[in-house]
Amino acid sequence: MNILIALIPALGWGFMPIITGKIGGSPANQMFGIGAGATIVGLVTYLITQPTVSTVAFWFSLLCGALWTIGQIGQFISFTRIGVSGTVPLSTVFQLVGNSIIGMLIFGDWAGAQSKIIGIIALAIVVVGALLTSVNDSSEGNKLELKDAMFLLCTTVGFWIYSSFPNISIVKHESGTGIFLPEMLGILIGAIIFALFTDRESFKQKEQYQNILGGVAWGIAAFAYIFSAKANGNTSAFIWTQLNVVIGTFGGILILHERKSKRELKFTILGIVLIVVGSVATSFA
Repeated sequence: MNILIALIPALGWGFMPIITGKIGGSPANQMFGIGAGATIVGLVTYLITQPTVSTVAFWFSLLCGALWTIGQIGQFISFTRIGVSGTVPLSTVFQLVGNSIIGMLIFGDWAGAQSKIIGIIALAIVVVGALLTSVNDSSEGNKLELKDAMFLLCTTVGFWIYSSFPNISIVKHESGTGIFLPEMLGILIGAIIFALFTDRESFKQKEQYQNILGGVAWGIAAFAYIFSAKANGNTSAFIWTQLNVVIGTFGGILILHERKSKRELKFTILGIVLIVVGSVATSFA
């Protein structure tokens, strides 16, 4: 049962970009869909569990949820530039490396020389894997350029904040179910602000509301992760989520029909294997 719970976040986060990619629409359409769908899940779970949360933690969680949209907006824009199969592994690497460094420098993770050595080697494996997935034949597919990689890296700061905030003292002792709804509300507010400033016409487009399906999938995955972390431990739960890289990458190729040459596909498969291996290895640090 614990493994089944652990698979839900991987499936939800893996299929979300496939769902939004299949539905289509602008980044504003897709971001609003995620925010609205996730908020629906948040409201339903709140009514069922009826958790308590302090006022300070509520507003802090809402802020962190809004900042998370920076990372997701970066992903959606990158989907249009380098495709889902190109964005997902690269984004995963940026998140893993950034979160690991933040954990080591700020929260005291990887204490001791041996842990740091293992962790750094594991991250190096992940980085090599990302470089392999980005191999591109200029005649086919979306070519990854340095500016696209830097854009994705800069926007990933939103994911770093979102991933780190549960360890901050303001919310560290709050229940996961208690801070879940304000997080989702923050995502919705961030999505609305993004749409108002970039594409006000998006509110009149059907894709704006069709993409709510992707948001529901994301929200269910995020809620399930709370229980997976409790049942399997934070490290094991996170490792299982790395399967979303496999789903998102190959889903983009098989379902969204993103073109890759035989050479690109070989490097992508090898890169995904290294990313998963490196992600698992970080748990031994």
